[in-house]
Amino acid sequence: MLKTNAKEFWFVVGSQNLYGEETLNQVKEHAIQIVDGLNKSKVLSYPLVFKELVTTSDEIKNVMKEVNYQDSVAGVITWMHTFSPAKMWIAGTKLLQKPLLHLATQFNEKIPWDTIDMDFMNLNQSAHGDREYGFINARLKKNNKIVVGYWGNKSVQQDISLWMDSAIGFIESQSIKVARFGDNMRHVAVTEGDKVEAAIQFGWTVDYYGIGDLVAEMEKVTKEEIQATYEECQNLYEFELGNNEPAYYEEHVKEQIKIEIGLRRFLEAGGYTAFTTNFEDLHGMKQLPGMAVQRLNAEGYGFAGEGDWKTAALDRLMKIMAKNKQTGFMEDYTYDLTEGNETILQSHMLEVDPTLASNKPKVIVQPLGIGDKEDPARLVFDGAAGSGVVVSMLDLGTHYRLLINAVEAEVPTQEAPNLPVARVLWKPKPNFKDGVTKWIQSGGGHHTVVSLVLTVEQIQDWAKLVNLETIVID
Repeated sequence: MLKTNAKEFWFVVGSQNLYGEETLNQVKEHAIQIVDGLNKSKVLSYPLVFKELVTTSDEIKNVMKEVNYQDSVAGVITWMHTFSPAKMWIAGTKLLQKPLLHLATQFNEKIPWDTIDMDFMNLNQSAHGDREYGFINARLKKNNKIVVGYWGNKSVQQDISLWMDSAIGFIESQSIKVARFGDNMRHVAVTEGDKVEAAIQFGWTVDYYGIGDLVAEMEKVTKEEIQATYEECQNLYEFELGNNEPAYYEEHVKEQIKIEIGLRRFLEAGGYTAFTTNFEDLHGMKQLPGMAVQRLNAEGYGFAGEGDWKTAALDRLMKIMAKNKQTGFMEDYTYDLTEGNETILQSHMLEVDPTLASNKPKVIVQPLGIGDKEDPARLVFDGAAGSGVVVSMLDLGTHYRLLINAVEAEVPTQEAPNLPVARVLWKPKPNFKDGVTKWIQSGGGHHTVVSLVLTVEQIQDWAKLVNLETIVID
C-alpha cells in the first residue's frame, strides 16, 4: 500500500510585547490549551503542535524558516490571540512556502458580561487582531485559508481537518511521479498537456517509457509469485468462470497478475506513484492491463488510460487527500435521458477503481473488443452511492484549468448481464441539463477523477495553493 510520510502542523500565536510578561504567559497558556483540546477532539486528520508565541518580526521569520525546512511540517495554523501588528508579519509570511490557515477564534466562547473589564478586553483581542492580520495576508496576496468560529465546536474542528487534507495534497503533490507506458492515444486532444508547466505549477514529474521496459520487468516474475497472488485474489474476489474453461480462465487471470507484479516493481524502483497505459501501444504484451491496474489503484497508485498523465497525477493527488477512500479514475460513457431522472453512466474499458465498489468485485474474463489482444481479466462491480465531486484537469494552451462538478452517485439498480466492466452511476448538480452544459462549455474532459469523500471546498483549497484557475459547477 502506498503511504505518505508522517506529517504534522504547527500552531503559531501572534501577540506583542506591549502587554507585558504576565499577559504573554497567559496567551501562551491559552494557546497550549487550545492545541491540546483540538488534538483530544480526535477530529483533526493530523497532529497539531504548539510551536511558538511570536511578538517580533525576527521571531516570525525564524519560525517560518523552520517550517519551510522541516519536511515533517505540512503547514502553519496562526491565531491572533491579542492584537498583533501586521507589519511584523510581512517578512516571515513572504518567506513561508507551505500552506497557511488563519484560525479566527478566541479562547473563551462567550463574553463574560458580569466580569468583563478593560484587562479582559486588552487580553482577548482576536476580533481586533484578525482584521489586522487578514489585511496583510490580502495585501501580500497570500493564498491562505480562513476558518472562523469557536475552536471547541465540532464544525470548526472539521473545517480545520478538511483543510489539513488539502494542505497535505499540496505538499505531496510536489513528489508525484507519473510513469507513461507509451505515448498519448493518437488523435485525442484532451489528454495532451505541457509537462514542464505541470512540474513548475504542481510539482509533478512525468517520464516516458516504452512498453518494452515494462515487458522486460514482467518477464522476471516467477510462477511461484503469480500463484501466491492468485490464491490471495481467490479470497478477495468472486471468481466467475462464465463460458470459459477453467484452465483458460486461470491462465488469463494469471497473466494479469504477472502484469501487476511487474508494474509494481517497475513503479517502486523508479519511485513512481502514478502511471498511464495506452491500448494503442501494447507490443510484447498479451493483454491490455485490466485487473492489474485495478489492484494497484486499490493500493493508492494514480492511473489514467490513453496516456493521460494529467489525470493520472490528479488521481494520485486526490487519493492522497482522500486517504485512498472511494476515489478513482473515471470516464463518461453514456447517458440515461429519462426525463426527470437523467444520469450519466461512468466506466472505462477495464480500469475502474475498486475503492469505489459497493459490492464484492467479481473477476471476469471476456473479450475486450479493442486493442487486438487476448481476453483480459478485470474486476467487475457496481459503484457506491453518495455525494461527491468529479474533477477534470485541462491544458488550454495559455494556462491550466480545473473543473469541479458536485455529483450525487447512485448504486445501479438495473442488471446489465452483457456489460463486462465495472460501472458507476451519477447525477451532476445542480441538475443534468445545466451540469452537462456547463461542463462542455468549460472544456471539461471525458477523463476525470471522482471522489465520494472529498468536498468541492477541499479541491478549491488545493487549487488556490497552486494558483490554478478553477470553475465550480454546483
